[in-house]
Amino acid sequence: MVASAQRSVESSFPRPGWVEQSPSEIWDTQLEAARQVAAQVGVERIRAVAIANQRETALIWKRATLEPIGPAIVWQCRRTASVAAQLDDLHGEQIRFRSGLQPDAYFSGPKFSWLLNHADPALRARDRAEAGELACGTVDTWLLAKLTGGAVHATDVTNASRTMLWNLSDRDWDKQLCSWQGVPMSMLPEARPSGSEYGLTEASLLGKALPILAVAGDQQAALYGHGITSPGAAKCTYGTGAFLLSHAEPEADAESTPDGLLLTAAVDGGLALEGGVFTAGSVVQWLRDELELAPSASEISALAASTDTSGGVMLIPALAGLGSPHWDPDARGAILGLTRGTTKAQIARAALEAVAFRVREILEAMEAGAGPIAELRVDGGMTSSDEMLQIQANALQRPIVRPATQETTAFGVARLAMEVSGLDAVIEMDEDRFEPNADLESAFQRWSAARRAIQTLSPDGDLTE
Repeated sequence: MVASAQRSVESSFPRPGWVEQSPSEIWDTQLEAARQVAAQVGVERIRAVAIANQRETALIWKRATLEPIGPAIVWQCRRTASVAAQLDDLHGEQIRFRSGLQPDAYFSGPKFSWLLNHADPALRARDRAEAGELACGTVDTWLLAKLTGGAVHATDVTNASRTMLWNLSDRDWDKQLCSWQGVPMSMLPEARPSGSEYGLTEASLLGKALPILAVAGDQQAALYGHGITSPGAAKCTYGTGAFLLSHAEPEADAESTPDGLLLTAAVDGGLALEGGVFTAGSVVQWLRDELELAPSASEISALAASTDTSGGVMLIPALAGLGSPHWDPDARGAILGLTRGTTKAQIARAALEAVAFRVREILEAMEAGAGPIAELRVDGGMTSSDEMLQIQANALQRPIVRPATQETTAFGVARLAMEVSGLDAVIEMDEDRFEPNADLESAFQRWSAARRAIQTLSPDGDLTE
């Protein structure tokens, strides 16, 4: 890596379970970061631009002016949970068969429809969408539109496959899926291979017009960045959530996908199995910001490392429901096993164990359909914690491998753009390995029992039937 720049994007939470971002802020922050990098290396040295993005976040804007008609509804947002549940009741089997996805508020299709339904009535959003005057997309499509001055309305297959509107076997937008979710097909972007010529950036943005040669959803980009292009290995990216991906067998289809997992498009034209923990790093953020256990994430990790046991404390990290393999949007988080002697350090350690146990649940489901996974390759913010990775190795009883360069998502899509532009993309990097040094089996079994018990409670705290 020769240069880097970062800008944070603020999220807002207008109602419980709702998560929004500003489309303008998404664009402004990314442009600022790109300009800073261009200034560091010199724009004349830049061969191409590549985009890796948070995937299911949904936006709609006016084609002519690139003016958003509402907020960006973030992938974590649960406002469309009731719609997703209804879709599951009515068409769940067909949605899974066509898209490879489990009907859930996580995905973009219901979000697009919500934005149309709740736009300013004076806009006549649905009429204008049907007339082709509005465009929708995930963050990659929004950035492509802004980078090219509106000349390009496109996405790549990995992002398309996360909308719940894309047919995995046909490799095209699915008319029936769009109809069920109330999304006019006239709004949808052209879907292209991840490594492709997407157009040129406007010269005024970065100092000269640059070709955009690769686009990929962040998790598939990380899979490619780790060099995983065949079954037998998996990667987990630990960010706000934790997302585990493994290459699927060539003959994989939605019907053969293990229960609770998703089938999704991979960067290289194949398919990947995926499972997601919706709250991973955000659990640490919650301990930091709401419970004020420590002033920073690194100090939460240090707290966890200061004790060799959680003392029987168990944390269920269902702060946004439970994702794979349970798909339980009504599950709520909990801390159990507290005593008068429970310490901050034990709660911090229980939080790291909880994320590791959720990853184990997904990995075990993945192996049931894809065969043994010898090691787990990791990246993302939480992996700066050696304690977290040692706990993960102990929970899985297999090695954890952390590359020296943690920007694996950016590296994956950059590697793809290098290949498209004819550059040598074979780059070796050092790795850290974490071997199991303890057994957490009994702790995992107790935690699993606690997770099952929590799932019997409704949001109101009453026992479900």
